[in-house]
Amino acid sequence: MQSKELIRAEHRARRKSLTDEQIARAGKALARHGVEWASEFADAPGSAFAVYLGTGSEPPTLPLITALYDSGYRVLLPVCEPERRLSWVYWTPSTPLVRSRYAPIDEPDGEKLPQFPADEVAGIFLPATAVSLDGSRIGQGGGYYDRLLASLDSEGRRPPAVALVYDAEVLEAGAIPAEPFDRPVASALTPSGLVLLNQT
Repeated sequence: MQSKELIRAEHRARRKSLTDEQIARAGKALARHGVEWASEFADAPGSAFAVYLGTGSEPPTLPLITALYDSGYRVLLPVCEPERRLSWVYWTPSTPLVRSRYAPIDEPDGEKLPQFPADEVAGIFLPATAVSLDGSRIGQGGGYYDRLLASLDSEGRRPPAVALVYDAEVLEAGAIPAEPFDRPVASALTPSGLVLLNQT
């Protein structure tokens, strides 16, 4: 079994080989499938969904963010804080973006919610470098989302969550080494559609 570091490095290298056209097509497909996924869990008009801003050759999420907003959903974006914590900002098309102080990403500049509003959120779109069919997920290495999911799990308040990856980043069961702090996911969203992950 490969280490997480090697898997992450290989997939990042493959992402860098993607053309702008391939990335743009992936963004459009993820937006379409993402809105479909959201519609299954939206319990009321104006339901909120937590997303993130993809950067570089990551699966692009701005088309998804815009599509969710245009579909009448509220969109929460994360802001990195010290000690691998996240605060949250409700996004609109007029929300300015600034460079994070703690990570090489852009973040929304607005009124921050210091705690994740689990009671308001119908679903979470998670960043990932790869997932496996048994539900393991490799993030970007910062541990922000594993910490968030662990907190929500401990309170029994985790909303449905789906990891966003390219098609080639859904790996066979057992391909990703699981560590005690890792939090499994039940599904992945790829440009080809939704993939259900077996966590048994």
